[in-house]
Amino acid sequence: MARSNARPDLFLLGIMVFIIAFGILILASVSAPYSLEKFGTTFYFLRHQILFGLIPGLILAFFAFRIDLSRLKKWAPRLLLFNLILMIMVFLPVIGSGSESAARWIYLGPFSFQPSELLKLTFILYLASWLSSRTPHQNKFGTGQAEKITDFSQTFIAFLIVLGIIAVLLFFQSHASTLAIILVISAIMYFSVNLPLWHSILMILIGVGGLFSLIKFAPYRANRFLVFLHPDFDPMGIGYQINQALIAIGSGGLVGLGLSMSTQKWGFLPQTISDSIFAIFAEETGFIGSIFLIFLFLIFLWRGLKIAKDAKDGFSRLLSLGITSWIILQAFVNIGAMTGILPLTGVPLPFISYGGSALVIELVGAGLLLNVSKT
Repeated sequence: MARSNARPDLFLLGIMVFIIAFGILILASVSAPYSLEKFGTTFYFLRHQILFGLIPGLILAFFAFRIDLSRLKKWAPRLLLFNLILMIMVFLPVIGSGSESAARWIYLGPFSFQPSELLKLTFILYLASWLSSRTPHQNKFGTGQAEKITDFSQTFIAFLIVLGIIAVLLFFQSHASTLAIILVISAIMYFSVNLPLWHSILMILIGVGGLFSLIKFAPYRANRFLVFLHPDFDPMGIGYQINQALIAIGSGGLVGLGLSMSTQKWGFLPQTISDSIFAIFAEETGFIGSIFLIFLFLIFLWRGLKIAKDAKDGFSRLLSLGITSWIILQAFVNIGAMTGILPLTGVPLPFISYGGSALVIELVGAGLLLNVSKT
């Protein structure tokens, strides 16, 4: 049990304050034109993010910081089951709804929630609880006797079944990016307990097969790979977003155009407040601002891995490893997509992109990471 009077990792806490402050500042600048056009005020999206994302997220993060991790480990399977029920509810005609033929949201009066964002955290909790209960205890991450799974029938098959259920639900929600994030996170956590080599090979083959299946059932994903390989292909069509993003990043130069001085956010670049927010940030703050933001995420990675290494038990170690991988992977995928290093995926930038559901869950994850650091 965590000591109530123990101090968390203050270095990580400081980095989180910087990133969250950056997020609010960036969103205030980027969202103003779109907010004014749609709602007649420049502060709608900023106000919504603070009221329905930042404030409830900070409150829940405090509870996550204080919660008894041993109890959380016991609750993890129930939390995942509850989340899967929510994932099914998005298809109901009254409370569930979606956009662009993708049912992803639950609406309860004036409130809306995206269960797939919560799924990233509940699955990490479940996998950390499940793996830690089936592997020998280890005090330090990467030290001591390696953990090893030996019972294939009780672990690997069950692992694939749970992943299969999640994959089916996300497939029907047209949420391939979330599925990819969950698959990579689960692979990192599962491989960290010293999988046999043939398990790893089988996991890779399943992942590659799933990728080709997703492309076959949704040709627009193949177009994303085509544009990734040939950025100049159809610049006014399927290649429009990445080309405009690269223009925005290139226009920033070394020091940027200045906050609120972006030209691409005035209707030229799609999804400016969500998927493309890094491109606008790079345009306004330049290479220096972009590198500083990336540096903050790298420090987050360093502290997260250190917390995992110093964790007192297997569950805490795997939990912190999973949360760190989740946040950093999303940041890498988002920034990589905007800079042309990776195909466009629709993955938001953690703590910065607009979205109350995502911000709340990310803050809860950060609270749990700080909780582990004080044990």
